[in-house]
Amino acid sequence: MKLFKSLLVAPAALGLLAPVSATANEVTISDFTPAEQLAITNSRVDGLEARLNNIEAGSFSETTTASFSADFAIGVEDGKGITSTVTDGDEDLQATYGFQIDLNTSFTGEDSLDISIDAGNAGNDGGTSPLAEFDLNGAYGTATGDVLSVDGVSYTFPVGDSMTVMVGDNTDGSALFTTACAYGGPSNTLDDCGNVNAGITNGGVMAGAAYDFGNGITAAIGYAGPETGIMTDESLDAYGANVAYTADNYGVSFTYGNIESTAVVAAGEVDTFTALNAYYTFDNGMSISAGYELGDLGGATPATDESVNYFFGINGEVGAGELGAALGTSGGQREGTDEELMYEVYYSYPVNDGMTITPLVYVKEQATDGTPDLTGIMVKTSFSF
Repeated sequence: MKLFKSLLVAPAALGLLAPVSATANEVTISDFTPAEQLAITNSRVDGLEARLNNIEAGSFSETTTASFSADFAIGVEDGKGITSTVTDGDEDLQATYGFQIDLNTSFTGEDSLDISIDAGNAGNDGGTSPLAEFDLNGAYGTATGDVLSVDGVSYTFPVGDSMTVMVGDNTDGSALFTTACAYGGPSNTLDDCGNVNAGITNGGVMAGAAYDFGNGITAAIGYAGPETGIMTDESLDAYGANVAYTADNYGVSFTYGNIESTAVVAAGEVDTFTALNAYYTFDNGMSISAGYELGDLGGATPATDESVNYFFGINGEVGAGELGAALGTSGGQREGTDEELMYEVYYSYPVNDGMTITPLVYVKEQATDGTPDLTGIMVKTSFSF
């Protein structure tokens, strides 16, 4: 920008000097007043700088950044046809994509305003496609495929040296929680690491705070609820708390969630969940992670008033990429019902700095008697730029 200003100012300065040079033989020393000429020059330069500043004011802030990512997936699931809602035994090949824009800016150098914008076509069937199990930039689970939508708006700022506060909309109430898990597989089921409900994710308006004690211990609280009737009897609210300890090669966390739903509020009850997570990383770079969540379902009959989720995974660097495998419950498993498990194995290979290819094989058990397990194969290609 300084070079650009200089290029603009130089012609103006030459324009002032040219008349002086042309008439140098017609003036005397007494006629030449450097102060007056300098004042005129400075005035014109100030005017040019003011115009340049106006141009800069209309552009992006120097602290604003944008990042982009796109995912493409192709896969097949045994037992589901292309309509995905019909179990016809076909193995139809399916393809989908997701796209995300993340905008971030800071006003003080310590705060952060974050906006996430998503698009994708996997939501066209309401998220029931086999490929809807896998997170392509949040494009799944909605019926507005191929449409850009705001996936979250949040503002994070420090309070003192150790506390961080976040407020937002369409953002998880557990956004500031620390879940002790080193596993990050491609499926939506298993990358929760067993912390399925306690880490509140019911969207809407949210507020949270986290405190770092400086010795590896962190604590956080969070709230999430609808945009109307916030924290009143008119709304379905969720509250959560989290405590974690992280060392050089291991960590452990405890998460608690208190969640209202239409069914339990009618009975004057709430659902509560507690989750325990831990991980350990070996010297060779391989990590093991485990999680267990127990839920108390308010208003349910005694025979079905508990839910259980658990998870175990291993992942780490193998060759040029990352190999991972995991098993865990597929959603909340109610007491007295048949258990549904999911298994997956993946390998993420970075082709270059901005492109990663991830082949995956998975199996999902079905609770209904006589219904065969679902076996799927997928290849996901991710771009970041």
